[in-house]
Amino acid sequence: MTFRTLILFATIVSTALIGGLFYAYSCSVLPGLTRLSDASFLAAMQSINRAILNPLFFTTFMGTLLLLPLCTWLFYDRGQVLAFTLLLVAFLLYFGGVFLITMAGNVPLNNMLDVADLTKLDANELASLRYRFESSWNMFHQIRTLAGVVCIALVSFAALSIRTIK
Repeated sequence: MTFRTLILFATIVSTALIGGLFYAYSCSVLPGLTRLSDASFLAAMQSINRAILNPLFFTTFMGTLLLLPLCTWLFYDRGQVLAFTLLLVAFLLYFGGVFLITMAGNVPLNNMLDVADLTKLDANELASLRYRFESSWNMFHQIRTLAGVVCIALVSFAALSIRTIK
């Protein structure tokens, strides 16, 4: 197995882990959270947002951001035009649709929520905070979920398009 093959495999796995995480969150966690009261919803989101800040998530999230361009470069000018093109599109989509959306959209909302002392807010303030947070956060999350799933498909199709991996 070559270095290029190992990087392609790692890229597929890391891309699938991030896209899968976002997809699973959209299918299971978000529908459950919407059923909660304002106080419970906000407390749950604070807890989830704090819990995901861990080395395993950072390694996978940032690792994908590094692996995609490396993998793309490894398939540049190697007679694998389709694989290169698919990987390049996957990298650009991950960078813009997953990484930038997360950093410019979800993270600022997470930070806004994190500083709120929910125990000191009355029912109207809790409802207002949820209103300011939930719909925007969900919109950004759906964008990055769609981008992540498309990235999985692009990287997978790139691997399938390779005639012989050397």
